[in-house]
Amino acid sequence: MSFKDKVVIVTGASSGIGRGAAIHLAKLAADVVLVGRNQERLNEVKQQIIANGSSEPLVLAADVTKDSEKIINESVKHFGKINVLINNAGMMTEESIENVTMEAFDKTIDVNLRSVVQLTQKAIPYLEQTKGNILNVSSTAGLKAVPNLLSYCVSKAALDQLTKCSALNLAPKGIRVNAINPAAIRTPLYKALGIDSKAEQELFDSYKSHYPMGRIGEVSDTSSAIAYLTGDSASFLTGVLLPVDGGALTAGYD
Repeated sequence: MSFKDKVVIVTGASSGIGRGAAIHLAKLAADVVLVGRNQERLNEVKQQIIANGSSEPLVLAADVTKDSEKIINESVKHFGKINVLINNAGMMTEESIENVTMEAFDKTIDVNLRSVVQLTQKAIPYLEQTKGNILNVSSTAGLKAVPNLLSYCVSKAALDQLTKCSALNLAPKGIRVNAINPAAIRTPLYKALGIDSKAEQELFDSYKSHYPMGRIGEVSDTSSAIAYLTGDSASFLTGVLLPVDGGALTAGYD
């Protein structure tokens, strides 16, 4: 599989799934645009990509909720085109219908859903030129309810429908739109929620006990799925929601 001469924008590229996808696609010869809010961490990803012998990526310190036009315009200005847009930036908070605040709910929707709409709209003219595609990073929480993750579940379920509706709308333009729906993946997300290392390991061990594959997901699992769905070998696939979950949904878990 090769992404030679393809320009790939990755939002949320400073850590976790986004970081892994950017490094993996760069190894496959893609020209990568790294988008995130933390300049220092983006530069670390850039240096790792260069150290791997891949071409130098473009680093854009930007907020997806405010800077969609900048992200698209700077990418085209630097590389001349866009072939793939990976909407990975996201956030998670713990709350239920009983205690969620409208401020928290709106912020989650803004980051996980509204920003994707904005970036997608602005990327469409360039993706049409290259017959490119869009990959949205959703979650098994979009496919199955999870207690105390109200805003996150709602935003990811809506993102799944955005993926399907966009796939129908954009197919006549030659643009594919797909999503991956990961279950538990070993990323910094859990620490960001305030979970310490011991509690994190206990959580991962609990997942291992009921995931059919006997382990939680690794970033390499999501990177491989992203590369497949955005690559030429998946040219007939659009509107796909691909669980990357070790069989968890099939077994009735999330």
